[in-house]
Amino acid sequence: MSKKIRIILAEDEPALAQIIKESLETRNFEVILCKDGEEAFDAFKNEKIELVVLDVMMPKKDGFSVAKDIRKLDNKIPIVFLTAKSQTQDVVDGFNFGGNDYLKKPFSMEELIVRIHSLLGRKINLKNDENILIGNYVFNLTKQTLHCSEAIISLTHREAVLLDLLSENKNKIVNRSLILNKIWGNDDFFTGRSMDVFITKLRKKLSLDPNIQIINVRGQGCKLIC
Repeated sequence: MSKKIRIILAEDEPALAQIIKESLETRNFEVILCKDGEEAFDAFKNEKIELVVLDVMMPKKDGFSVAKDIRKLDNKIPIVFLTAKSQTQDVVDGFNFGGNDYLKKPFSMEELIVRIHSLLGRKINLKNDENILIGNYVFNLTKQTLHCSEAIISLTHREAVLLDLLSENKNKIVNRSLILNKIWGNDDFFTGRSMDVFITKLRKKLSLDPNIQIINVRGQGCKLIC
């Protein structure tokens, strides 16, 4: 497995922070999550990281202030701002305080990942926005949706990545350890239990087509049959 990219994510909205963190972790990032500006700056001083993602509006210390303090210690590390602000002056301020990129909410995870890799000088291959047929369903990884007849079913990012991996190996056993390491980052007991929960959720979302099954193969892994 390739070396994980260590980043700081400072975001004070718990739900959004968790979504971003989990999405990045499925793409080979190690995320240090901070709930306010002071915590983010402390993490920066104490951890070896490659990039910083800062929400602008945070308690204790806002993102611009954190960036200003970081730049006193390091003028090279990439900094990405996340904000709901849309005024041109806010964007200008972001760059003036040392930011390298600026993403306005709401944004897609694919866009954030592309920008991060661009700042790090790395290439990333993203799938085209194409539809994949799974039985009577049409699966779109980019949009994280399943269509069946008139039904449109939304998937979480991790559900979509898991289904994509299973569909790439349709009717073949996918090793359990491979799934856990690729999507969760390790294959310990707790991530194994989490994977079982996600498999159960996918079974329910695919239940409109009785010919589709996700089966567990004891001691090996699981298989998408359709």
